[in-house]
Amino acid sequence: MPQWKELLIEVEKIEGQYDGSLRQPVSNSEIIKMKQAIQQKLGNIIIPDSYFEFLKNVNGIDFNGLVIYGVDEMLLDNEVDEEVQGFIETNELWYENDWQKKYIFWGDSDTAWYCYDLNERVYVELDKPSGILVQFFDNFDSMLSDALEASLL
Repeated sequence: MPQWKELLIEVEKIEGQYDGSLRQPVSNSEIIKMKQAIQQKLGNIIIPDSYFEFLKNVNGIDFNGLVIYGVDEMLLDNEVDEEVQGFIETNELWYENDWQKKYIFWGDSDTAWYCYDLNERVYVELDKPSGILVQFFDNFDSMLSDALEASLL
């Protein structure tokens, strides 16, 4: 089991203490719609299976300053009560700055962006707002685990 799944359990426990909960997982049909929309709007980018595995556990997260983007609301089969920062719409927003177009943005916090550097082909944490490299990761799972760990401190 990836470490981020264990960390999600910790986040869920904390949310439960405040009468909160994690968002519902997304369905296979929503993931299919998301993949098609990514191709149409962001081009031929590779999305790791582990991101879709994350979405099958929880449709994004907004916890203690950390936001991991989920499936855009327009692609969901059912309306949700809570605002979801969608992967596609958020990446389109960040792409308004030319220097940011070399990244795929997975999430952000008060102090960091969690991205994939398309040129270097590596997952990175960037300082927000300067864009300076803080650290890099071998894969999506390790980046997500690190982001969740930081939010639990």
